[in-house]
Amino acid sequence: MSVMAVWWSLSVTDNDSAAAFTPTDPPNSPIGVAKGIHPGRVVWIRDSAATSWDGSTGNWWDDNNTSQKVVDFMMSKVIQTLTGQTSDTKAWDALFRHFNRTKGFGDIGYQQGERIVIKPNMNQDRTVDGWNKGRGLPSPHLVYSLIDQLIKAAGVPGQAITICDASRYIGDPIYNKIRSNPDSNFQNVRFVVDPSTAGRGRIGAKRDRNNPIHFGNANIPDKGNVNIPQCYTQVKYFINMALLRPHSRGGVTLCAKNHFGSTYFPSRNDWTPAPLHNYMGKTKSMTSYNCLVDLIGHKHLGGKTLLYMIDGLYGARNQENNVIKYVSFDDDWSSSIFASQDPVAIDSVGLDFLRHENILNQDMVDVSGNPDNYMHEAALADNPPSGTFYDPEGDGTRLASLGVHEHWNNPTDKQYSRNLGTGNGIELVVPSLRSADGPVDNKILGKDMIIFDTPSVKPILVMK
Repeated sequence: MSVMAVWWSLSVTDNDSAAAFTPTDPPNSPIGVAKGIHPGRVVWIRDSAATSWDGSTGNWWDDNNTSQKVVDFMMSKVIQTLTGQTSDTKAWDALFRHFNRTKGFGDIGYQQGERIVIKPNMNQDRTVDGWNKGRGLPSPHLVYSLIDQLIKAAGVPGQAITICDASRYIGDPIYNKIRSNPDSNFQNVRFVVDPSTAGRGRIGAKRDRNNPIHFGNANIPDKGNVNIPQCYTQVKYFINMALLRPHSRGGVTLCAKNHFGSTYFPSRNDWTPAPLHNYMGKTKSMTSYNCLVDLIGHKHLGGKTLLYMIDGLYGARNQENNVIKYVSFDDDWSSSIFASQDPVAIDSVGLDFLRHENILNQDMVDVSGNPDNYMHEAALADNPPSGTFYDPEGDGTRLASLGVHEHWNNPTDKQYSRNLGTGNGIELVVPSLRSADGPVDNKILGKDMIIFDTPSVKPILVMK
């Protein structure tokens, strides 16, 4: 028994060490083509004043434990810094204009009546009473802040906004938060959910049979006939609102994997991503096909996305666990929001943050293997390592690069090639919090990390 105990302890240590994620590409070696007004820009903001839950009193999503005022401030700074504008209204106009120019619609902003859908990651919200204490779900305060921005700053009427997760429920903490505002715009926001949970103000998702996803691997069931929600195909704009957390199968679950809640498989008669599980994940080689590329490349999914966001207010161990404090965030709640116009860049940054946490936190063991396989495939979608012909519309047109991928120089400095001036990769920008209620929350920022005061990106403080 003693010999066996020693063997077991050694083998576990060796396996854990071997499984730890080590990038195959060197730091600051960008691949792909950066996207956005400021190509490759990812904005990260953190304010610990946003999150004050003691872990036991009430729920983390209660108003007493998450500050709407601070979250609103963070949202404003993120949108302005991403676009380089000096007001929320100008920032949203810049986002809409850039989207329309790149899609061939001309230099126009938001037009009255155009519809938009928001896709949060509701993976743990599988029943009408799924919000148990500590569950790792989207922040109602952040969803509310985004809706508030769209209505008040962007001029989008509530009846043109849909919050949808076709394979899950959208629970009362989010629903009631939006409905708590008596303004008719907030009352008119639509909620679309898994049909089996429809009711109580929620609408059941309907599939669009005319715009299927053609996955690049012929072994995926229902080839050329996997459906997405009608509420996606009937809108012009899309906002992908993911969560910051590892994933037991994928290594990480960020913006790309958020679309696992967007697929209907006719052979299963169900809104489910189950048939896709074997076609992504951290156990795949770096030259493997990855279904996430088809999802973020489809014209009605990534092709319509105006903004990518990662809700990092309260992180979790993985997709099935409660929220926890992160060692790499000063042993506190992660209290962060990330935003970008580049789907590959934002997931690359999210992965770097999570792999650093994985190294420091013995409770975080899922960021292992090759979680960046899909990032390489997406960045090089026109000539991917796997050799796959990615054509999610099935029209014979191969995908172009979907964005830029690289890893930071180190977890202390957190610098990418555009920060260093060495390449056309990612630029990680950190807006200042000096206008917030408290001082700049810079405890976890490394040396030489620039904090910007205004969205015109004029540095006011360089950490040395």
